[in-house]
Amino acid sequence: MATIASSRDPAPPAAFVPVNVAIFADGADVQGILDLARNPMIKGFTTNPTLMRAAGIADYEAFAREVLAAVPDMPVSFEVFADDFEEMRRQALRIAGWADNVYVKIPITDTHRRSTTDVITALGESGVKLNVTAMFTPEQARRVSAELAGGPPAFLSVFAGRIADSGRDPVPIMRECLDVIAPHANLKLLWASPREVLNIVQADEIGCHIITVTHDLLKKLPGLGKDLDQFSLETVRMFHGDAAAAGYSL
Repeated sequence: MATIASSRDPAPPAAFVPVNVAIFADGADVQGILDLARNPMIKGFTTNPTLMRAAGIADYEAFAREVLAAVPDMPVSFEVFADDFEEMRRQALRIAGWADNVYVKIPITDTHRRSTTDVITALGESGVKLNVTAMFTPEQARRVSAELAGGPPAFLSVFAGRIADSGRDPVPIMRECLDVIAPHANLKLLWASPREVLNIVQADEIGCHIITVTHDLLKKLPGLGKDLDQFSLETVRMFHGDAAAAGYSL
């Protein structure tokens, strides 16, 4: 049983919801990460250059080291930002050296669609814990799992939310990816880019190992399993209250 709490409230919540999928917080807000590190619901953290840029992070390594000092005992994923394979490898080795709980995010291809499999293989052989990111297909999962099988722990991040944005149901794809990695005990499937709380339920139902959740979605988790009649009443009261506050009259 996992405890569901506000993303800004480190205190244990009153409600319990049956969730077995591990929830990783996704973001680059240092204070938010520090708060969530005290929340027993959160089992790890991920970030990426896009989130870091939006948060105004100027010094990549300083930010990472601040996060790792606050989160020494949970997986934390940081991404390389090079597009050259040798530079990817160099950055990955440097990032991996920051702490034992670091997972290095390597994109499944470079910006020219060239596979990063050789980089992934070399890093796995060097003992680097990887988070292979920007994955969308079971075929990509097959390729990566074949290279990382039997190596150090690794996450395969499949962007289910963006798959859904294309009009496709991500659940069958995620199920197939789970089947692909099932023989490999060192690999875990990560449901990336969720769009709604329902995705947490879906990930849990199919046995996905991890789901990344943004701070905005974390704030909605207290509503997981909420009585729908009560939810209806709260919605009516919200509309009524907003109309009154606006001073509308007819």
